[in-house]
Amino acid sequence: MAPTLLDLAHWSTWAVCTVIKVPQLAAVLAARSARGLSVGSLLLELAGFLVFLRYQIYYGYPLQTYLEYPIIIAQDVILLLLILHFSGDMRRALFYAVTFWGGWYMLTLQKWIIDLAMNLCTFISAASKVAQLQCLWQTKESGQVSALTWSMSAYTCASKTW
Repeated sequence: MAPTLLDLAHWSTWAVCTVIKVPQLAAVLAARSARGLSVGSLLLELAGFLVFLRYQIYYGYPLQTYLEYPIIIAQDVILLLLILHFSGDMRRALFYAVTFWGGWYMLTLQKWIIDLAMNLCTFISAASKVAQLQCLWQTKESGQVSALTWSMSAYTCASKTW
């Protein structure tokens, strides 16, 4: 019974991750606005996902243990581009791309760098959520924040801790 539940949690998490940002993307596109969304939060989230992905690749973990991360990263990049587009700040996209590309390679210059970065991933993830909540608190409105995306994110976090 336990292996069946673990398999169910694994596959359902992977399935949710393939569409986790779709409700958020749809909300932004429908409103043609990124009001209420924090660029800083999204950048922190992307940084955490990229560190995790790089760590998994660096240490040669099986693809099925991190397959959802490239999919989530692609969705986050699309969301970031939409936020930058609707906020009229597309010129920053190149800066962010170069920064993340450089970071991707710097992570593996020394083994201790990737290990330290991975140890900071939980903190980075939490900081991402705090940054989004702070944005919501300051603006006093949720704008285009998708409750469904946050709910799916909570599910995937809970299923991974099993």
